[in-house]
Amino acid sequence: MISAPWPAPAKLNLTLRVLGRREDGYHRLQTLFQFIDFCDWLAFTPRADGQIRLLTEIPGVAAASHLSVRAARRLQAATDCTLGVDLSLDKRLPLGGGLGGGSSDAATTLVALNQIWGTGLSEDELAALGLALGADVPVFVRGRAAWGEGVGEHLTPVEVPEPWYLVLAPACAVSTAAVFADPELTRNSPSIKIADFLAGDDRNDCQDLVRLRYPAVADALDWLGTFSRGRLTGTGACVFAAFGSADEAQAVLHQAPAGLRGYVAKGLNRSPLLHRLAAS
Repeated sequence: MISAPWPAPAKLNLTLRVLGRREDGYHRLQTLFQFIDFCDWLAFTPRADGQIRLLTEIPGVAAASHLSVRAARRLQAATDCTLGVDLSLDKRLPLGGGLGGGSSDAATTLVALNQIWGTGLSEDELAALGLALGADVPVFVRGRAAWGEGVGEHLTPVEVPEPWYLVLAPACAVSTAAVFADPELTRNSPSIKIADFLAGDDRNDCQDLVRLRYPAVADALDWLGTFSRGRLTGTGACVFAAFGSADEAQAVLHQAPAGLRGYVAKGLNRSPLLHRLAAS
């Protein structure tokens, strides 16, 4: 029987510092993840025959390679589960937007199927499975706003203000791999403490580079900056600014230039996924 849909929320990177490059090519980072109540939605129909099928077509993404399918297969293999699932995805988060949509889809699949299949893994075990799929997957599995270090997988839960955000999605997709491969990326930022972030040190080392390489992102930042301080999330393309109320953010969105999509969303220190899990 199909279950009620499960949320896969977006995240914002409230800061992103690139400390250096490791020998394996990955970068050492410091970031702060916070969730927003803007989500993809996934529905799961268990199967008795072990097949895992994505019923929703995602333009440009083969079903077998979608992170939700890979997550289901990884959980199935790790637990010797003989059940399968049909997955349906209501895709609302923009691809290449820096909101973590694919990673969030994978995390929600792990958490939901662990419950639906009764595989019984702990949060730590699910996070470890998720890390093999992407560095951002563990924070979505754990579902708490967090200070992230390493490649983003070493997480310390934090409580930070939960403002209303206006998130703008320029008409482009940014390649994270291309940004981190760019020779002009800042890679030597000094390490800071959480207290430094809370005192206002919240820069994103990718922002100037992405602004230079993607004019649509630069335009969105410039327009948003006439109302509030605009920032890039992750490697973009989405940009965001904090507001004191939903009405204030919505009033700015109503003035957005034609063709610039936007969303008003609440900052959350606890993911909607955790609320859905508690209700299941």
